[in-house]
Amino acid sequence: MAEGLSPVAQAIQDAAVAVRARWPQMAHAGIILGTGLGSLAGEIESTVTIPYESIPHFPRSTTISHAGQLVCGTLAGVPVIAMEGRFHAYEGYSHQQITFPVRVMRALGARLLIVSNACGGMNPQYQRGDIVVIDDHINLMNGNPLIGLNDETLGPRFPDMSRPYDPELIARAMAIARHEDFTTHRGVYVAVTGPNLETRAEYRFLRGIGADVVGMSTVPEVIVAVHAGMRVLGLSVVTDMCLPDALEPAVVEEIIAVAAAAESKLRKIVLGVLSQESQLLREMSGADR
Repeated sequence: MAEGLSPVAQAIQDAAVAVRARWPQMAHAGIILGTGLGSLAGEIESTVTIPYESIPHFPRSTTISHAGQLVCGTLAGVPVIAMEGRFHAYEGYSHQQITFPVRVMRALGARLLIVSNACGGMNPQYQRGDIVVIDDHINLMNGNPLIGLNDETLGPRFPDMSRPYDPELIARAMAIARHEDFTTHRGVYVAVTGPNLETRAEYRFLRGIGADVVGMSTVPEVIVAVHAGMRVLGLSVVTDMCLPDALEPAVVEEIIAVAAAAESKLRKIVLGVLSQESQLLREMSGADR
């Protein structure tokens, strides 16, 4: 262990060193490619692909449709590290394990996190295939990745969560959707543990406490990103409608198919946001000369 490093910081450093040995660039953005956005990895240029099992302390993804590798390179002019496959509490992982890759992304330079997911729609104004730009969230996952001793080198003991999702990034995403002429909502995401879907009574409860969509991921990663001082953009694809008085059994294959059909919309938002980020970086670089 390096002198002065906590066990967590040492593990992050070990993983970062392993990634940097394969991809020595400084990242600007981290991307968690959720269901329906996995093929975006194919658009990353100068790609270096690193299987999770070759990175120290990384968990293994067991979820259907998740590849289980880091894809490093340039996307829309921005150096990125993309997770092709994420981890979930229902797989048996702790919240610290789920969020470890975000810590590594930050250690490799990332200051922006883009996270996507598939979700169930509880707002009756939504439809299957719609995109939701996450404005806020509710954590009902019976856990928090910040529980335990806090390493002040990674973030503050009590991080502020008044705006976990960056307002400027939200505005950019909504503007891109309007320009591309497809439906996008701004809504509240509630995270539950899963893996079972919710009962009708649970959907009524979740809607009653202010949630528009429900899923089984994202919130732990966002909490850690905020703790680490990263800006966050969260995007959800409504893959099934969860209206308790008209509830139909969910079919996983249909959920994946809806997410895949909505992929072009998600891709346009992500590429548009990154293109604007690239322009800002170029302007900042020019101003520093």
